[in-house]
Amino acid sequence: MAELINIEPGAIPIGRGAPLVLISGPCVIEDYETILSIGAALKKIAAELEMPLIFKASYDKANRTSLQSYRGPGLEEGLKILAQVKHELGLPVLSDVHRISEIAAAAEVLDIIQIPAFLCRQTDIIIEIGRAAKPVNIKKGQFLAPWDMAHVVEKIKSTGNHRVLLTERGSMFGYNNLVVDFRGLAIMQQTGLPVVFDATHSVQLPGGAGSSSSGQREYAPLLARAAVAAGADGVFLEVHPDPDRALCDGPNSLPIDALPDLLGQLQQISRAVGLR
Repeated sequence: MAELINIEPGAIPIGRGAPLVLISGPCVIEDYETILSIGAALKKIAAELEMPLIFKASYDKANRTSLQSYRGPGLEEGLKILAQVKHELGLPVLSDVHRISEIAAAAEVLDIIQIPAFLCRQTDIIIEIGRAAKPVNIKKGQFLAPWDMAHVVEKIKSTGNHRVLLTERGSMFGYNNLVVDFRGLAIMQQTGLPVVFDATHSVQLPGGAGSSSSGQREYAPLLARAAVAAGADGVFLEVHPDPDRALCDGPNSLPIDALPDLLGQLQQISRAVGLR
């Protein structure tokens, strides 16, 4: 069983014997009003289901396919917006960090610092994020086997930081396609850490639209259900009020109004398999 990790504020437990946790929000910060309304909608849904919630949004998507793609408001404005959302809604917030120079400022606001999949082997940034002494979510690179994550875990734990989550988000399967091997959840849990399943990025088609990524959001619920049945400690779902008009990752994001039914199903599966 994965060790128990507590996330502030509210001391949300993730891992051994804890309820299934939801990490959710839009791919990128579009503007304050949109982010606040999405956060408020998620908080209402999670409260009705009594499901722990961590709010996610990126202040900078540094790995967009095209130079012309929208990246977000940037570090300063993005962290300001996340701090406001955190204050208004009382939710823990998560965002990804792409540069060592961002870590100190990000750690002042974020409750969980995320290491993007493409940076999960970059030793220097892993070490510096570990030293920030904040909980860390490490996304498994699409190019890594699940057992390779043990070396990533060793790097971050060398800093004395043991509040670490691992996230599965699919593996490359030829060009512009991902596939999920659910054995990977159990393999990564052998590190003793909680493992989250990112259902919406797992249905992404990287670069599949030519100058941007595409996706198959209709399969995200299927994969989420399978992951919970396989023992995932949490689910990661990117959402938007109108995914077809989202500024980033719309094709693989779920509409918010689809969440209540899906999350209810995930909770039932979790209870049925007796893993929580």
